Amino acid sequence: MSGLQKHKQAGQSIFMSSMTGLANTLAVVATFLGTGPFYSASKDWVRDFALSQYGPASADFVTMIWGVICACLIFFTARASISTALMFGAVAVMVRFL
Repeated sequence: MSGLQKHKQAGQSIFMSSMTGLANTLAVVATFLGTGPFYSASKDWVRDFALSQYGPASADFVTMIWGVICACLIFFTARASISTALMFGAVAVMVRFL
């Protein structure tokens, strides 16, 4: 493998790891901003559902787990969306300049 190809692959690797890091950072910010409102809007319904279906012993546990589920839903949805948007943006920039 020539030195030019190694340099090109190293540059692509740095670019991809930077894109992944940026997507993860922005997803953490989205999770921080979105989990509270989403959890607050849905926790009463989840608690009432758990009470009616599983009894009072499980309602608090289900409500706590629901908070973790909300955070995971928001984080992974945001990361997938942001990663896709960043990749399409990068491809658009590369096509524009090539």
